[in-house]
Amino acid sequence: MRRFTLRTGIRWKITLAIAAVGALTALALSLVVHSAARVSMLESARDSELERVQYIARTPDAGRKPIWGAKVNDPELPAELREKARSGRRGTYIQETPKRAPEVWAAVPLGNGQVLSMHHRFQESANMVRDLDRALVVGSLAVVIGGSALGVLIGGQISSRLRKAAAAAQRVAHGDPDVRVRDAVGGVVRDETDDLARAVDAMADALQQRLEAERRVTADIAHELRTPVTGLLTAAELLPPGRPTELVRDRAQAMRALVEDVLEVARLDGASERAELQDVALGEFVTRRVTALMPEATVRVVADEIVSTDPRRLERILGNLLANAARYGQAPVQVDIEGRVVRVRDHGPGFPEALLREGPSRFRTGSTDRAGVGHGLGLTIAEGQARVLGARLTFRNVAAPGGADTEGSAAGAVAVLWLPEHAPTTTGSFPIVQLPG
Repeated sequence: MRRFTLRTGIRWKITLAIAAVGALTALALSLVVHSAARVSMLESARDSELERVQYIARTPDAGRKPIWGAKVNDPELPAELREKARSGRRGTYIQETPKRAPEVWAAVPLGNGQVLSMHHRFQESANMVRDLDRALVVGSLAVVIGGSALGVLIGGQISSRLRKAAAAAQRVAHGDPDVRVRDAVGGVVRDETDDLARAVDAMADALQQRLEAERRVTADIAHELRTPVTGLLTAAELLPPGRPTELVRDRAQAMRALVEDVLEVARLDGASERAELQDVALGEFVTRRVTALMPEATVRVVADEIVSTDPRRLERILGNLLANAARYGQAPVQVDIEGRVVRVRDHGPGFPEALLREGPSRFRTGSTDRAGVGHGLGLTIAEGQARVLGARLTFRNVAAPGGADTEGSAAGAVAVLWLPEHAPTTTGSFPIVQLPG
């Protein structure tokens, strides 16, 4: 059973939290103010009504003809207040009426067991309480709306800083060593986002130093191996003809190729390689190189275009893609050139899922159906050379008829080289293009 998760931005979480707190606070204060105001008004009405009936009781005609609507022995007088007055005590009473304002009663004892009383409906005070409630509702809504706006503002700033930090971290993850998350975050306010940025920058620096150390070690090992491998090849040439000699020479040649590939990967990882640009007709260039490298491959020029690129590095990319198709794929191998795009397709079992998901990885030759030979450096070198050219190299599988585009049901592997419209300069950077308008 899949667990349902609701993904929301931090801006709206902060806004919702501030709005909820503001609403609860406003509700609590409104209830307190409403209750206090109502009790205060009722107490004031009690005192006022009691003062009136006491004043009337002191007049000469209070027992026969009271003034101001007071009554003697009023039959509507609440029983509780009547008994209290007959016992010789004065008092007040609040009589609640459904859907109507409450009535305030006041009663005082007279001589001969008579009770003088009067009552007044709490209408004006009820209207005042109603107006107060309306003002409290408006104020509460203003507090919630203002708090929500403040939450959007604060949350938006935090969200923007976090998004900038995430974008910078993505650039670091994609291999840009000059990006610093703290510089990308910026801003005047210093908060936990800066602590996170510093931590990510420190981690990126440590990782970069470790990768550089590993690259240097790999390059040094490969460089030191060149001399003994060359000597081994020379010694193998002096062996007498025979099958053992052929095996020794073959393995020595394979070791030499591996050492050269490792050195090339180390140079590409060092980001010090620069393209030597020339203007070439891409369709004609690819056709000649493919014909020389793999005569049985089919070349189709859909649209030719003059591109500024490094012919040596472009040939290296083509050679590695064709070697990969010949080694792991199946015939026929087809190369299409369309403008600045070069596609190399075979009709084998397709690229492994790990390569499609993560990209080429050194010394990984793929799954069992595309493994067994090679060192797994060909596509890694091709991707590195494409990066030097400012190009993009992508990989995908062609789905088999009636099947999904997954490992085991593919009808071929396709590598696509996208050459840039503006090639990198000799310093490795890209020119600034002035857009019209």
